Amino acid sequence: MKDPRQLPPDRPVTLSRRKMLERSAAGFGLLGLMNVLGQTEPDDKAPGHPAPRAKRLIFLFLNGGPSQLDTFDPKPHLKKMEGKHPEGELYKPSKATGFLPSPFAFERYGQSGLEVSETLPELAKEIDDCCIVKSMQTDVPNHEPALLQMHTGNIQPIRPSFGSWLMYGLGSANQNLPGYVVLRPSSKIVVGPALWSHGFLPAKHQATSIDTSDLRIDKMLTDIQNKRFSLDEQREQVGLLRKLNRLHRSQREKDSVLEAEIESMETAYRMQIAASDAFDVSKEPAQIREQYGATSFAQSCLVARRLVESGVRCTVVYYTTKSNQPWDTHVDHDAKHKKLCRDSDRAAAALIRDLRSRGMLDDTLVVWGGEFGRTPYSEMRQKDKGPGRDHHHTAFSMLLAGGGVKKGFSYGQTDELGMNVVDRPMHVHDFHATLLHLMGINHTALTYRYSGRDFRLTDVHGSVAHDLIA
Repeated sequence: MKDPRQLPPDRPVTLSRRKMLERSAAGFGLLGLMNVLGQTEPDDKAPGHPAPRAKRLIFLFLNGGPSQLDTFDPKPHLKKMEGKHPEGELYKPSKATGFLPSPFAFERYGQSGLEVSETLPELAKEIDDCCIVKSMQTDVPNHEPALLQMHTGNIQPIRPSFGSWLMYGLGSANQNLPGYVVLRPSSKIVVGPALWSHGFLPAKHQATSIDTSDLRIDKMLTDIQNKRFSLDEQREQVGLLRKLNRLHRSQREKDSVLEAEIESMETAYRMQIAASDAFDVSKEPAQIREQYGATSFAQSCLVARRLVESGVRCTVVYYTTKSNQPWDTHVDHDAKHKKLCRDSDRAAAALIRDLRSRGMLDDTLVVWGGEFGRTPYSEMRQKDKGPGRDHHHTAFSMLLAGGGVKKGFSYGQTDELGMNVVDRPMHVHDFHATLLHLMGINHTALTYRYSGRDFRLTDVHGSVAHDLIA
């Protein structure tokens, strides 16, 4: 049966010699892309080009920066130092009130024996499928530049996001859906669209951003259905528009915005069936929805699973609220951290279990973390509130699961106070290099020429953390 979403072919066009050379030359660019992806001929396992371990990426992003000291990196020595003032450039005497030990108990879980805080009981059950990176580092302890660097590799809003780089390198696995989707339970996100921008890459690699505060399909995907014309009638209209657009484009070579506009219209047409199905969590059994939880973040995690199951390459789920940065616990840290973990813990663990039960965890990379961590010492910003923890960029943690990482593994180490990394530092550039490697991309070869130079996600930095790869 003919797929109603299938667009009619373009009418054959006679090409001049110059046009033929211009268009066929794209094939030589694809040869370079094959090297990036390790798809060389005849040996697709040529040295230096990684075999892909993951086909899909889900990043559960905790806006504001969760505390590594209260999740995965226990520091019992802080109890001995409680109240004492630290020294060095990381200490901010105008705010800090001394070292602050975690009030939460840590236990060893699973066969791996990895230590996890009591605030994450569900993730603790899945810890044997996880890898904890304890040695994360970023350049700046401020939200905006740290957010930008974690998303784009640069502290200024001028670069493409990692999801756009993945789309540029790998393309979409489902032509009826966007390849890069951002799920945000609130429109109020610090920095905002620059975090998922295509930057100077072709505009078709821009993320599709969806507000998941209301999970009803007609609210998430406004105007997705055409109530006036049938799919067959729309197919004829889109076919005509496609021909007109192609004629328009032939007079405007290398116009990426026009290319993206054309592709967006065609994708929107095909999405009428595919997207309505992929985004609709009401089609999930009640027990599955219950496992994730009823909050907006939890149900967004369930949407993310449905999207990667449908072929979406990269999905980012933001944990944010009306306060913009819920994990930015400058006051009353202990109470806020415990409450935030309750929601995130349940949803993240449910996602890992769900992917594993469907045989998808091994080739789906799940990331849990924020733009930085929290200080080992406290601060007192409000006298009537409990102490908080400030931003900390020189040592924080990330959780990885599936996608070719070692199971039940701890990577890197911080000092006894959690101030600095003392073993196997993982800068954001190294982190990005490792994510690309797991997705089958050599980060030094994934480049795009812009403004007279070759750019890449990791700029001129980054080393793959081979020790955490299974």
